[in-house]
Amino acid sequence: MIHYRQIVLPTFLSLMMLFFCSASSQANQLLSIEITSSQDAAVPIAIVPFDSKNKGVEAIDIAAIVQSDLASSGEFKPLARDSMLSRPSSRQDIVLRDWRVLDMDYVVVGQESHQAGRVQIQYSLIEVATGKVLPLDKSTVTGSDERALAHLISDSIYEAITGKQGVFSTEVVYVSQVRTSNGLTYELQKSDADGHRSKTLLRSNEPIMSPAWAPDGQHIAYVSYESTRPAIYMHNTITGAKRQLIQYPGINGAPDWSPDGQYLTMTLSKDGNPEIYTFSLATGRLNRLTQHFSIDTEPRWTPDGKNIIFTSDRGGSPQIYKINVASKKIKRLTYDGTYNARGTITADGKNLVMVHRVDGSFHIAVQDLKYGETRILTSTRLDESPTVAPNGQLVMFATRDGDKGLLSIVSLDGRTQIRLPSKVGEVREPAWSPYLRAN
Repeated sequence: MIHYRQIVLPTFLSLMMLFFCSASSQANQLLSIEITSSQDAAVPIAIVPFDSKNKGVEAIDIAAIVQSDLASSGEFKPLARDSMLSRPSSRQDIVLRDWRVLDMDYVVVGQESHQAGRVQIQYSLIEVATGKVLPLDKSTVTGSDERALAHLISDSIYEAITGKQGVFSTEVVYVSQVRTSNGLTYELQKSDADGHRSKTLLRSNEPIMSPAWAPDGQHIAYVSYESTRPAIYMHNTITGAKRQLIQYPGINGAPDWSPDGQYLTMTLSKDGNPEIYTFSLATGRLNRLTQHFSIDTEPRWTPDGKNIIFTSDRGGSPQIYKINVASKKIKRLTYDGTYNARGTITADGKNLVMVHRVDGSFHIAVQDLKYGETRILTSTRLDESPTVAPNGQLVMFATRDGDKGLLSIVSLDGRTQIRLPSKVGEVREPAWSPYLRAN
């Protein structure tokens, strides 16, 4: 990660400090989920435990995962199981009066069938007011990965009710920092979006920074100091193969993938000053985009692949700019306040998510790109590294609780807040995956 909290402003000393600073599975879940606030208008929904045939003792509670998924979105308020008046498993078994008296808007019922290590789940979403069975993207799912099937069901229910694509089947990567008797150990971790099934992709005694997902959902670019100075690597999350892409003298940082996966943008100081470049993965060719005496860093592609946004102090304070890749024409995007950095544009191209400073505190904020209005989303004071879910509804970011680093999630409207404290060490530098192919 290269950002203004580290290298700018405006001293040469802070730049030099950055310049010289120098895969196995883990059990279940390193991140826990704490919902600290949710939307007042959260939708009441009941996820009835699914009826099961031939279920083994090691099979997981799929309905419970669906319930947890929907609750974590902040848009749903699932009914506690011990409050249910009945537990039907099909539409025909439902007594609507039981759910109306509990003020439920929707009820989900289903059946599981287990055989030879595979499970088939048939489920239905019923609107309580009308008794209507709502159409689902997938009303039957089959496979051997029960947790993945549960997330698919959650995505289908979420989309049927909200009209927006769910992100429960996505993944996140983040950097975990653990202090041992031999010093600090850095790990690049990958997990489901709910924090389960953590896997260590890389372990090093040297810092790991700025992970970024490729559009194929399989490769990750990141910065590592494992060869004593910063270099940019590409890691295959399926095979574990890695490849060093860039290691010039000076700063090599902040990689980000183009929407077509053919290029990386990055910050390099190989020519003396931190500037923005693009790098062709096919040819290895570099294209320098910026040329200014100020610091240009934190590049991120826009969803259309035609522009790159970046942070620069060329106007006297850290602000976010946009440069057209073809013409190299630059436009300033932020004007509200004296510090705006680490920008990311949502998939629909309408909003800019960023780190925004107010009275010495760093918050996650969103700016409407059409009207220029900026809204602060968080109340924590040391927020950094925002990453936006592929549906544009949630923002994950790094923050601190006392002297410990942790991850949090906030909805784009600011009404849902979720903490993701680590069970081991500190975590930072999150990156949300794109939509992944169903198994």
